[in-house]
Amino acid sequence: MQSSSNRDEMNELEALDLPGIQIRAATRDDLPRLTEIYNYYVVHTPITFDVTPWTVEQRISWFEQFDKTGRYRLLVAEKDGLVVGYAGTTRFRPKAAYDTTVETTIYCAPEFPGKGLGTELYSALFATLSGENIHRIVAGYVPPNPISAALHKRFGFKTVGVFSENGYKFNRYWDVCWMERPLKMP
Repeated sequence: MQSSSNRDEMNELEALDLPGIQIRAATRDDLPRLTEIYNYYVVHTPITFDVTPWTVEQRISWFEQFDKTGRYRLLVAEKDGLVVGYAGTTRFRPKAAYDTTVETTIYCAPEFPGKGLGTELYSALFATLSGENIHRIVAGYVPPNPISAALHKRFGFKTVGVFSENGYKFNRYWDVCWMERPLKMP
């Protein structure tokens, strides 16, 4: 999920112009910055249904689900040595029949949504996963979020449904739009 704020105008030329961005596999040393980026969205937006900021120590078990190979990956985008965003895939459900389905997660530092960083991260993530035994990729986001909706559509995700009012945060209920795509696009 990705924040929209008032930055919902996506300029395609701007989206392709991100000098100095490097994308690589996340390391444990990135965890403080990943936690900082995530906590911004916990505190300021409804796009994650966590309501209390996490400590770095609390995020260790989340981080440990990722690996350098296999279905569950975590990539970071760096600019001038600072992590400015991340994208990954996690287990969708714990039952074995779901093993070839993964769920995406994507967060950009608050100054980056709508500038093409999500596009760079997803391009790298899906390329990294291309040889894995993944059949479906699912993603959920809290509407209204035109940046996240556009990002997912750009990568071939199709809306499969909306869970209405299934998260309560900031004294109101929020919907979640669910999308999916195959790993290998036709």
